Amino acid sequence: MNTFLWAVFPYLAMAVFVVGIIWRYRYDKFGWTTRSSQLYESRLLRIGSPLFHYGILMAVVGHVMGLVIPKSWTDAIGIDQHSYHLIAVIGGLVAGVMICVGFAILVFRRRTVKTVFNATTVNDKAMYLVLGVTILFGMWNTISTLISDEYNYREGVSPWFRSIFTFQPQVDLMAAAPFQFQAHAFIAFLLILIWPFTRLVHVFSAPFQYIFRPYVVYRSKGEVSRGGATPHAPADTWRSPTARRR
Repeated sequence: MNTFLWAVFPYLAMAVFVVGIIWRYRYDKFGWTTRSSQLYESRLLRIGSPLFHYGILMAVVGHVMGLVIPKSWTDAIGIDQHSYHLIAVIGGLVAGVMICVGFAILVFRRRTVKTVFNATTVNDKAMYLVLGVTILFGMWNTISTLISDEYNYREGVSPWFRSIFTFQPQVDLMAAAPFQFQAHAFIAFLLILIWPFTRLVHVFSAPFQYIFRPYVVYRSKGEVSRGGATPHAPADTWRSPTARRR
């Protein structure tokens, strides 16, 4: 069972994730969406969504620091275990509270606003359940790390996680981890496995190009020359290289 859980299942989840994303993109582009419910209700969404998403971003950064960066590296640059532990716990608590509050608001909104609830599919409910359990065990791990330093996940869970990507999974390390760390890892990989078949695919459609696009110039109806032609854009307005050559 340990071999399946900590050596086979992670590869199975990642394989389904990659193949599923490719399949979804090729054959279900019209379904590649969050199925936004903002039109039905926006007040709670404006509060819960930023809290949840910014909290998730902080949590991702924390997981990269804790799982990907070896303890020996932080020791080498002079960050002792106590300092690292303090930073990790404070950052983890802030991110965890943001995620939990945001998630609770979004679930409350989805359950109590009739139009939003009616737009919720069985697929959505399953995804929310798995995501919620993942968050629950993540907070449990953060709190248990706060109240006790008996188990150092950077010497157990982290080496196991990195060993997956070197194709030499150290099953014994994860088998010896406390239950809450095992549960969080398993449910997280289960979330990865179902990811391509849920609304979570919208993560790969974040409009980062908006940051770099030129601004849009709006003109009133009065800004038309006597001949009926629209006047040229101001000199400082962005124009394409082709427009400049003209």
